[in-house]
Amino acid sequence: MSGTQVELVVGGMTCASCAARIEKKLNRMPGVEASVNYATEKASVFVPEGTTIDETIATIEATGYTAERPRPAVNEQPREDENHETDGEVSSLRRRLLVSAVLAVPVVALSMIPVLQFTNWQWLALTLAAPVAVWGAWPFHRVAWVNARHGAATMDTLISVGVLAALGWSLYALFFGMAGMPGMTMSFSFTVAPGGGADEIYLEVAAAVTVFILAGRYFEARAKTHSLGALKALLELGAKEATLLRDGVETRVPIGSLAVGDLFVVRPGEKIATDGEVVEGNSAIDASMLTGESVPVEVGPGDGVIGATLNSGGRLVVRAMRVGSDTELAQMGRLVEQAQTGKAEVQRLADLISAIFVPIVIGLSLATLAVWLLIGSGPEIAFTAAVATLIIACPCALGLATPTALLVGTGRGAQLGILIKGPQILESTRRVDTIVLDKTGTVTTGRMSLAAVVPVAGVAEEELLRLAGSAESGSEHPIAAAIVAGATDRIGSLLPLESFDSEQGFGVQAVVDGHLVLVGRARWLAEQWSIGLPAELQSALVNLEERGQTAVAVAWDGQPRGILAVSDVVKASSAEAVRHFRELGLRPVLLTGDNARAAMAVAAEVGIDDVSAEVLPAEKADVIRALQAEGRVVAMVGDGVNDAVALATADLGIAMGTGTDVAIEASDLTLVRSDLMAAADAIRLARRTLSTIKTNLFWAFAYNIAAIPLAMLGLLNPLIAGAAMALSSVFVVSNSLRLRRFRSLTMTGAEQAFTTKAPEPVAAVS
Repeated sequence: MSGTQVELVVGGMTCASCAARIEKKLNRMPGVEASVNYATEKASVFVPEGTTIDETIATIEATGYTAERPRPAVNEQPREDENHETDGEVSSLRRRLLVSAVLAVPVVALSMIPVLQFTNWQWLALTLAAPVAVWGAWPFHRVAWVNARHGAATMDTLISVGVLAALGWSLYALFFGMAGMPGMTMSFSFTVAPGGGADEIYLEVAAAVTVFILAGRYFEARAKTHSLGALKALLELGAKEATLLRDGVETRVPIGSLAVGDLFVVRPGEKIATDGEVVEGNSAIDASMLTGESVPVEVGPGDGVIGATLNSGGRLVVRAMRVGSDTELAQMGRLVEQAQTGKAEVQRLADLISAIFVPIVIGLSLATLAVWLLIGSGPEIAFTAAVATLIIACPCALGLATPTALLVGTGRGAQLGILIKGPQILESTRRVDTIVLDKTGTVTTGRMSLAAVVPVAGVAEEELLRLAGSAESGSEHPIAAAIVAGATDRIGSLLPLESFDSEQGFGVQAVVDGHLVLVGRARWLAEQWSIGLPAELQSALVNLEERGQTAVAVAWDGQPRGILAVSDVVKASSAEAVRHFRELGLRPVLLTGDNARAAMAVAAEVGIDDVSAEVLPAEKADVIRALQAEGRVVAMVGDGVNDAVALATADLGIAMGTGTDVAIEASDLTLVRSDLMAAADAIRLARRTLSTIKTNLFWAFAYNIAAIPLAMLGLLNPLIAGAAMALSSVFVVSNSLRLRRFRSLTMTGAEQAFTTKAPEPVAAVS
């Protein structure tokens, strides 16, 4: 079915059951598929043809909430209204919490400590507690009333009913019972105890529960702001202005006014405005804030640069190639947001429970009241147990368990150059037992370099390089480029070509300085030109190939003159990364289209035993399927177009961000760094995030399962129940925030840089 995928910002949600209710309403619309995330306050909605986005917004508003489309966050200053809205929510909660706490503390002290209970103390307690129960708890009362008008009940319903019931009982006891008489005293108990019925007041419950729940909401709001801080920091990395170069005149312009093809100037110490190609100048680019790679990269004319990276060297003139939402920074932001908005399978179970939990709890509370009254206990015991059941059972922790861990985990991943496409990926990382590594560009640098020069007796190495390098300068083949670059580095300028021709897959022939120069396969020289290699060169060629290098023969004027070898250099961190894969319980497999000798040499260097060599691009997916047929759960790491099918076939596809867009699109995890150690970090982080989610859910489930029966049996004072409910949410949030301390295996410097930019932790929570 064709349609549009849209993300809406949803306002007014106060608990997981709110999100579940909105999701249920949206999914009842014909063809609409929606996922609502309480922690991110966003709804990801598929709107089919024939249905408008305004209709989905109207459905959300008819349910009692607000909805709007988000505005782009990339390459723009943060919206003031968004910042004020977030700050305003936290400030309002803080103000309400502080005032309520100041009023509630004397009420609790008077109610719990008999020695403080002077004559008519209960009327002072009412004077202090009433504003807390009405004004302090107003956010809960308001949402409960809105939901009641729509025939729904949420966590706020439980809190509102519990607080108002405690206040209402106290008013009855004070005005119509014996509790208002001078000399009335009370004492505190962790459990409920039989009493006279009309001489008990619960003002301390109404006041203290309100303060506890407000405290929990306040810390949740602050924690959500902090957990989203990583994404905000990522999106704010980009430059805000650029120096536009037009007709030789430099002009400072807002970043949003740049268009593809524009030239802009980047001076030392400035951020690169947008993705582009260097036209003029040479410099070193520090990409650590974006990719995590601490070593600056040298760039010159023709090299690509990424927006938001720092020019730490000379002056550059850059042509804009991608702007706005097409830049790499924008794509990173979208991937992180998609991951944070989605839901793992474990979260769907929690949402299902939250959706039916509130009606069940209200029923249990009424049943508790009825049973206690039927067995002849006093009404104060029945009432206390019923209120405790209402308050203790709020499913806040269930709703926060998964989203908060995802928020923090994916945000931390973005800081480390690891982009998790969706929460469902976390389950895959737990089950993976085999990791297949593409050789070129993944284990190796993917760039050929001149590795060996072997001239025959009587030929100088410099002469061999000059003639061979000059001949290869007419070819665009990677091997030719490596020979030309190596020759230029060693001897300087090359000779001009008088003529040039190449035979695809075999070699080149050129006239250089009056010599007919041949560079190519030894077999080609022998069969095509009847030039055989002497024993010394043949032996050198075999030895070089056994070491994994690609060797070509050089001849001129009908005589063999030497051997040149090029090799794809293994990345410095690849061997260590393979060792970490093994520590994670993964079996590494090297996959390449290169010859077996070269593949085995690379495998031996990095410590891999299993090698699949000479595999055609179309056959790479078959290797993955064969491993899966053996019962293995396979992760694949690659970076090229020819890896895309294999990445999609694997149970977990990991694309190097330096690779092609098609490879990144086909993967589940994207590594912005070209370092293979990032793959080990990605799996570690994903597993740690999943473990945190499971710990949160276990606590949330165990808490409710254990606490509700205690409350129903009268073994839990409502005041203690309110504190425990608030603390359960704080525990889940603080446990998730521990993911912010996840450390990369290698990137100490970059981590420190990010840590200085990240928001400070919430001291009361973490």
